[in-house]
Amino acid sequence: MAAAALSLNNSTSTNSPTLNSHKPISKFTSLTKPTNVSFNFLTNTPPRLQHFRPRPSVSESSLSVPKEADAEIEADDVEDDPTQELSYLDEETDPESITEWELDFCSRPILDIRGKKIWELVVCDGSLSLQYTKYFPNNVINSITLKEAIVAICDDLGVPIPEKIRFFRSQMQTIITKACKELDIKPIPSKRCLSLLLWLEERYETVYTRHPGFQKGSKPLLALDNPFPMELPDNLFGDKWAFVQLPFSAWMNGLEVCSIETDTARGSLILSVGISTRYIYANYKKNPVTTSEAEAWEAAKKACGGLHFLAIQEELDSEDCVGFWLLLDLPPPPV
Repeated sequence: MAAAALSLNNSTSTNSPTLNSHKPISKFTSLTKPTNVSFNFLTNTPPRLQHFRPRPSVSESSLSVPKEADAEIEADDVEDDPTQELSYLDEETDPESITEWELDFCSRPILDIRGKKIWELVVCDGSLSLQYTKYFPNNVINSITLKEAIVAICDDLGVPIPEKIRFFRSQMQTIITKACKELDIKPIPSKRCLSLLLWLEERYETVYTRHPGFQKGSKPLLALDNPFPMELPDNLFGDKWAFVQLPFSAWMNGLEVCSIETDTARGSLILSVGISTRYIYANYKKNPVTTSEAEAWEAAKKACGGLHFLAIQEELDSEDCVGFWLLLDLPPPPV
């Protein structure tokens, strides 16, 4: 698999060699600021990132079936009921190894019998070995409810209190942060909740739209922020840039860097970090050639389902990276 990529070079060399012996079909050096930008594209088109489907499984307690009943309930039958809650831990996974969660606590486009929107807690880990969902009425949404729910998950599934919890909604930061701190959990506001975001997209199609209380056309109560980009802090400046594509085997995870995008209107690169922070990462001289190359890079990124990465190197032709971020530019979830 290949991916669209951005490479930052800290050297002052004016040469622009490519990475891993890949020959670019075009390149360009900026004449603006102290930052040089070059767009390098390969002739091969990367495949689209395949979407995944979480393993359907629910806890015995969520089925409302008497213990005396001997009939076995298949997972597929349970999955057909969109009102069911989910409590699942992969039996092959060591519970002690699940130390980081991804969490969403928000309303859904579903009305309860009072005509009020139902809220839902959705929790998973990065591998979906842990999956948990629970519905709540809108009049109990606070940090105490969330704290009790986190403890209940640990008790029900036999997993330890997590060390970190990532969440992507800035509007829920106060509630989530308070609940986490009372349990000595580190809250991490970040859009790098990749498994959770993909799972929410999946649940919208397979669960929410099939729920008897579903409200078609209902807008998300807590929309994601997309603030205007700020100037980049001095410590993040580089001297040379290149857009390339590298094999999947060269990738690794990094920090809370979320995505890179091009702003062809302003001739700049935008870096998204954390939950709602965007920086002007670099500027380039805007002309028809650079605009075309930036658009081609965005198209290559889209063709991989948003998969791309940022690499920081001492020299542009070096195979070693001093910083590396595997990124996935996902659209906002439909809920």
